[in-house]
Amino acid sequence: MIALQIKNTKHFMSALLASEAFDSFLLEGAELFTANSYTIDGHVNKEFYGDEEEIPYDLSEWKNMRSVCYDLIKGKHTPLGFKFIFCATPDKKTELLDAQSADAVSNLVFIVKFKEGHITLTTGVALSGFLLDKSYEKIWDEYMKSFLTKTRIEFEEL
Repeated sequence: MIALQIKNTKHFMSALLASEAFDSFLLEGAELFTANSYTIDGHVNKEFYGDEEEIPYDLSEWKNMRSVCYDLIKGKHTPLGFKFIFCATPDKKTELLDAQSADAVSNLVFIVKFKEGHITLTTGVALSGFLLDKSYEKIWDEYMKSFLTKTRIEFEEL
């Protein structure tokens, strides 16, 4: 697990809310604090869709939630704060980890928090089994740093 301080808040917010940069991730949940407080549970209610549509994941795809969150945040006032919990897709988890690690890791996650004018991104791993080797954490941490670098998001490790 690592914590990263985002250097350019405006650029990060543009990448998060106004571009497709984070669209490959799933949203587990969000808390937004503006004039009102909003809580979003990213778990999909598959019953809503019935048998009409194939829903690929149990969690909402960020590309489908981005505009909702953008509408809640935009305005002339800076939000008081927010927290987004993102997960890698199962395919990305399988791509990054060896078979034994992929079976024991239920989710590769990162949390984006905005508080007191600063954005921090913290990585994490949710386990469903036990592993002696912690290489899966390092792989996920390095992937996230590489992702931010490719997205031209500057950060420093805390």
